[in-house]
Amino acid sequence: MDTNINQENWDTLSHEEKNRLLYEKQKALMKTFLEKGAISKEQYEKSFHDLTVKMNIQRDTR
Repeated sequence: MDTNINQENWDTLSHEEKNRLLYEKQKALMKTFLEKGAISKEQYEKSFHDLTVKMNIQRDTR
């Protein structure tokens, strides 16, 4: 999912699409922190889980 979006395109998104885009951006940021060693794997997993629960995102279990 492309997380780069301008204001005009943002305004056309539904609430669900905006939430999903914000979720994806936050997930990517946390992954960067993990890769750079700013957070531990345990911190990443907890934060990712908490984010998923708070935003009520249904994760793919495939």
